[in-house]
Amino acid sequence: MKMNVESFNLDHTKVEAPYIRVADKKIGPNGDVIVKYDVRLKQPNQDHMEMAALHSLEHLTAELIRNHADYIVDWSPMGCQTGFYLTVLNHEDREEIMDVLEATMKDVLVATEVPASNPVQCGWAANHTLSGAQALAEEFLSKRAEWGNVFAGE
Repeated sequence: MKMNVESFNLDHTKVEAPYIRVADKKIGPNGDVIVKYDVRLKQPNQDHMEMAALHSLEHLTAELIRNHADYIVDWSPMGCQTGFYLTVLNHEDREEIMDVLEATMKDVLVATEVPASNPVQCGWAANHTLSGAQALAEEFLSKRAEWGNVFAGE
């Protein structure tokens, strides 16, 4: 039975993380194209990101990615803690998205603090770890050559 949410129709037992794939694409009434990318760091149902590291990588990426591209709409974590959704406007070049994410992850590696990780700007400010976010970024970058392959054997 086809579900309304695209990722619910994805066979999570057949994907091989890490990868970056188009999860959804919508065309607005004025012709704007919204693309949602599934940026998977961890293998579904086998591994996950610890919450503090995920939270910090969310903050770092959300802030730093906008230094590389002006078409970013949102960077949001998956509830399963295996990846993020990257939403962009009027940009459909997956190769460039991979380059932008590579540059952003390199920025994460040299960051000296997690942006907006205080009680005024964050709803769970005590739940951050710069070193944890950097470890996730380093692991993701180490498998850069695999990002374009979504399914095992591709």
